[in-house]
Amino acid sequence: METVRRVVRSALVLPMVIAALLLAAVAAAPGARAADSLDTAAASLRDGPVYVDPRARDILPRAEAHALARKIEKAGKPVFAVALPAAEKHDRPTLLRDLRTKVGVTGVYAVALGDRFDAGADHSVLSRDAVRNLTGAARRAHPDDSGAMLTDFAGHAVRQAKGDAPATWNGAATPSGSTGALGLLITLGILLVVGVGGTYLVSKRVTRRRQRQERVRLEELRPLVDEDITAFGEELTRIAFDPASPKADDAMREDYTRALDAYERAKTTMEKARGSREVRDVSETLADGRFSLATLEARLAGGPLPERRPPCFFDPRHGPSAEDRRWTPAGSTSERTVPVCAADAARLDDGREPMARQVDTPAGRRPYWDAGPVYAPWAYGYFGGALLPGLLTGTLLGASLASPYAYGDYYGAGPAGDYSGGDHSGGDYSGGDFDPGDFGGGDFGGGDFRGGFGGGDFGGG
Repeated sequence: METVRRVVRSALVLPMVIAALLLAAVAAAPGARAADSLDTAAASLRDGPVYVDPRARDILPRAEAHALARKIEKAGKPVFAVALPAAEKHDRPTLLRDLRTKVGVTGVYAVALGDRFDAGADHSVLSRDAVRNLTGAARRAHPDDSGAMLTDFAGHAVRQAKGDAPATWNGAATPSGSTGALGLLITLGILLVVGVGGTYLVSKRVTRRRQRQERVRLEELRPLVDEDITAFGEELTRIAFDPASPKADDAMREDYTRALDAYERAKTTMEKARGSREVRDVSETLADGRFSLATLEARLAGGPLPERRPPCFFDPRHGPSAEDRRWTPAGSTSERTVPVCAADAARLDDGREPMARQVDTPAGRRPYWDAGPVYAPWAYGYFGGALLPGLLTGTLLGASLASPYAYGDYYGAGPAGDYSGGDHSGGDYSGGDFDPGDFGGGDFGGGDFRGGFGGGDFGGG
């Protein structure tokens, strides 16, 4: 337990050390400003519609940035607005394209770069002509104010843009970038510490929930398994084998010892069981013990030794099966081959129902294959993973074998994002998968960048 505590403490302290080193690096190199890059702007735009570089607050003051963010989010349109300082050394002919690529979301992109302004949009969101006309109108209305051009353009674009706001926006109308790089690193450090601690706590809660669920499943299975163990013990008593008898030979004693060991092992395993996985082990142990007992009986009777076969499908307490028969469950049209004992084979020959193992369900006593997934670990131990699905096709238990707990094991799962290519509406994630020819821009002052993607010099006052 002390080792676990040390590991947890280390996991919580390490992020704080990392955060401290990051802050020291910023203090030692004040020129290394993460907010200077398009990567920072792109990351911020995935959380909200407006990004203002800390050095560009004169272009778009805090109050105006907040108002613009609220307006875009209220409209619910994929419109992105960015304010960058003139000192930022960007490649102007490709700035819009690079920003669109890094954000990866289909939409309208407007950028104020120092005293210049430009915009572009995916054709599916806003047409090339609309972008050109809105850009021109904003420049003419505010010839000396790139921030006002940005606000004017975005305000009109939200009324004309198609599609919806990205699902990743958190709904908080707070433009990213206003806290600066130092604040961002502090925030990241805090989030890292909280994230590690939170992950540990969530993982612990998930583990406890799974353990509770496993205990519930185990208690549902316990009566059934205890009946199996008791029935096997009665078989051992019925056979009344005496290892010291003059008629007993070494082979008989070995069979009896294996059967007796299986009985004891099954009891011990079930007494210590903490989940349904142990139920599988008990079923498998009892199947081995019953085969040893059947072999012993054959030796005592002087008959041929039985071949190793699965237990009787209808009730494993019947012992190893004697043959395979075609059978269709009640209410199903799917016939399948099942292993059956000699007694159930005779019943089928007479047109009677086999002696099926009945279990308790909310609807009353039912055959185990119509009782749901809780009995899957028990059945798996007897019939194995390869045989079981075919035997249970078309039954309630068979339909539940894809359950995470079907065989007494946990299976990892979770949805993964599918960011495949194809047609994308406004606000959809497309990554870098878009046609520059479909990303229309306005009049860039230096001529239209062929394909209408945006480029040339940013038009200023």
